[in-house]
Amino acid sequence: MVNIEKKKPQHAPIVGFPVRDGELTIGGIPISRLARRVGATPFYAYDRALISARIRDMRENLPSRIKLHYAVKANPMPAVVQHMSRIVDGLDLASAGEMAIALDSGMDPALISFAGPGKTEQELSQAVAAGVVINMESPLEMENIARIAQEQGLSPRVAIRVNPDFELKASGMKMGGGPKQFGVDAEAVPAMLKRLAELELDFIGFHIFSGSQNLSAESLLETQEKTLHLAAALAEHAPTAPTKVNIGGGLGIPYFPGDRPLDLKVIGAGLEPLLDQFRRKLPDTEVIIELGRYMVGEAGIYVTKVIDKKISRGEVYLIADGGMHHHLAASGNFGQLIRKNYPVAIANRMECAETEQANIVGCLCTPLDRLGDKMTLPRAEVGDYIVLFQSGAYGFSASPKGFLGHPEPREVLV
Repeated sequence: MVNIEKKKPQHAPIVGFPVRDGELTIGGIPISRLARRVGATPFYAYDRALISARIRDMRENLPSRIKLHYAVKANPMPAVVQHMSRIVDGLDLASAGEMAIALDSGMDPALISFAGPGKTEQELSQAVAAGVVINMESPLEMENIARIAQEQGLSPRVAIRVNPDFELKASGMKMGGGPKQFGVDAEAVPAMLKRLAELELDFIGFHIFSGSQNLSAESLLETQEKTLHLAAALAEHAPTAPTKVNIGGGLGIPYFPGDRPLDLKVIGAGLEPLLDQFRRKLPDTEVIIELGRYMVGEAGIYVTKVIDKKISRGEVYLIADGGMHHHLAASGNFGQLIRKNYPVAIANRMECAETEQANIVGCLCTPLDRLGDKMTLPRAEVGDYIVLFQSGAYGFSASPKGFLGHPEPREVLV
């Protein structure tokens, strides 16, 4: 027997997605209507008003001297990048494919930077020709850029990506500290700067990235302080004073029960004296914060439809037409050591009092294809819409969409 209960379902965080007549909406559009507009499920939907509101919140609470850059890898949908290009100060990318999207947005190439530990000759050639800032990840890459620049008769803007000798504590993904494939070890940067002075390259500064998905304001501020101190120390070895220092991002968003959202006011208040100290050493250097997930993650949802419902030895399984091939992170197979449920709702039963414990699985022939594990949800039926929140970043583009040959999901910006 299946246990039917009447208690509050596990809707979690749905701020920004109002309920109208018992149905979840995004951008003012009920999910069922949006599904008809899109034409099919599954699909991702991103709310441009929520994205804009997040940027306004950052502008209001972070020091005005901070420049905001969007990390395209978080969500490279062209319409999203186009929207971001109008409200942020720069774009940061990690491939020639993302560079094409960024350049199509109309953003000034001087405000676009290109990072990545394995840039090909072709990508470097394209970046030099485009005039974007190239974050150099090794001495060999620097020599290759110099050679390509000479062949093209150009003097490209370059920065050194630094692997610091510290890490961002309590971060979901550590990108710096210890041995890493990213950037140049901090202790090796002075020698690289000495060689850089001999080349016809336009040095503009440093890119220092330590980690991502961090919900501790204390850890973030500690790392930002160390990052600014390191940038000032390395600047003493530079051929010219850096004009820009990208201190990375790391600001996380809440995904799971117990996660608490960051208080931007605390981050902003802590950054002010750090920037004052930094400016005394490098008064003309612009400080950049580069964020992806934090800017778009909470503004997106993934929508899939229940196509079957079955009971196996007393457990309910809602079988959806989507799955891990569309949303790898929600399945727990994108960096989670222990699988946790993303916030989930039955979009067309938001005011239903009758609930049941159910597992949400996809249509793939693998037990890894699980989007919700033993969740208390409104009692769903075939044809209902399942929504996964916190899906605006590292969803569509970070998933193995070709796995088992199922159709790709669609994307829409509303």
